[in-house]
Amino acid sequence: MEQFFLGIDSGTQSTKALLVNECGETLGRGQCAHDMIEGLPPGYKEQHPQRWIEALIDSVHQAMAGACAQPEQIVAIGVSGQQHGFVPLDAAGEVIRPAKLWCDTSTAAQCETILARAGGLERCVALIGNGMPAGFTASKILWLKENESQNFARLHTVLLPHDYLNFWLTGERHMEWGDASGTALLDVRTREWRPELLAAIDDGLAGMLPPLTPSWEPCGTLRQEAAEALGLASGALVASGGGDNMMGAIGTGCVAPGRVTASLGTSGTIYACMDQPLVDPRGEIAAFCDSTGKWLPLLCTMNVTVATELMKELLALDTAALNERANAAPAGCDGLLLIPYFEGERTPNVPDGTGTLFGLNARTMTPAHFARAAMEGATLGMYYGFNRMKALGLAPTEVRLTGGGGKSPLWRQICADVFNVPVVCSIEPEGAALGGALQALWQYRRQQDPNASIESIAAACVQLDESTRCEPNPENAALYAALQKQHDALSLDLRQSFQRHKG
Repeated sequence: MEQFFLGIDSGTQSTKALLVNECGETLGRGQCAHDMIEGLPPGYKEQHPQRWIEALIDSVHQAMAGACAQPEQIVAIGVSGQQHGFVPLDAAGEVIRPAKLWCDTSTAAQCETILARAGGLERCVALIGNGMPAGFTASKILWLKENESQNFARLHTVLLPHDYLNFWLTGERHMEWGDASGTALLDVRTREWRPELLAAIDDGLAGMLPPLTPSWEPCGTLRQEAAEALGLASGALVASGGGDNMMGAIGTGCVAPGRVTASLGTSGTIYACMDQPLVDPRGEIAAFCDSTGKWLPLLCTMNVTVATELMKELLALDTAALNERANAAPAGCDGLLLIPYFEGERTPNVPDGTGTLFGLNARTMTPAHFARAAMEGATLGMYYGFNRMKALGLAPTEVRLTGGGGKSPLWRQICADVFNVPVVCSIEPEGAALGGALQALWQYRRQQDPNASIESIAAACVQLDESTRCEPNPENAALYAALQKQHDALSLDLRQSFQRHKG
């Protein structure tokens, strides 16, 4: 009987399921949307974890039906989840309140409190290898303590989104190194909780954190009740899983030093695989662990397809029409620059920043310029952090693209020109879901052979789509290099102006 492996990616907008065989070939797929809670104050981004469970069940049923698979053929499952979210459980394992997500910026004040108690940004980076952006989990826990004391009094276990799905699948509470490194509570160099950061939130926090487990150790096995809901056989191995960026790294083959992946999704990320932690003294680049036992330096911007989706709504265009309009404008948009901080920003760390269109005049006041400016502004925003990674020692020779933005030929070329390196997409577009399935395959094989290699699995299973490869246009690359300086300077001026206005 052929064995299959199930990858789950629970993201901000939807949950996706991917069923693959031992060669990494996709046999079935499913997807189910889940929305954020509406009507919340500005900066609040929350979801009901129960909707993730419902979406997981629905998407798995779709994938199973598409593959015509038998329940007993699914021997291992790997879960990818949106990073940094805070799922608070009580002693009975019930969710206390909706989860605060990675894009929630309502906890900026708690970030400042934690930093002050820990001794400032420099000291924080020395303690854990990372700064304290509003998106990370730590400030969400303090927010609960300061704003919902009754709920905090019930808090028994802190879980991340993928941990919660693993808990539902297995009944086990675990947190693996990769996703845990995005809490701002873990020293990424030692992979241990840092007492100074825990104490900055609550003296009892250590007892609320689940056991830390290595990224190569399974979380458990599929429990009977979850198996019945999914239409699977109980006892299937459930891998450790990880954050969406960690799983995306596996699913795009970014599992060996020197590999670089860029994700053009709701948010934008660029990450690389390294054998040693890459710690940024300024705290702008996240020094994450990956979900294979290595490290994953990462930059994150909060506004990528956010910018194009808002522009589509403003211009009343669908995706194809937006690309057509953007193609009609020249590279550089005749000087029209978008600072796309629609949801605040993380790199640079401007949680309450706002968006700006700069360079409006009679020539640039067109739908074509607006459409292209959305793509260029989001990409230049990502390159701010990419430049920082290169200054810290990263030397990219190629970037693998994933996420919805990578489906656009124009956007791929803009990325090649801005990054000034070749870019290419994988054949399987759902990198995080594929990463979950491949991690499950790896951990399943390790049960028989402890020396089974994730590098060899990724090399065999991750295939590149050479038809998507874009080489940098030297003329455009030089233009974007000049625009990048203007973009960075304008962003800094706006941040300083905003701070003066707040003061």
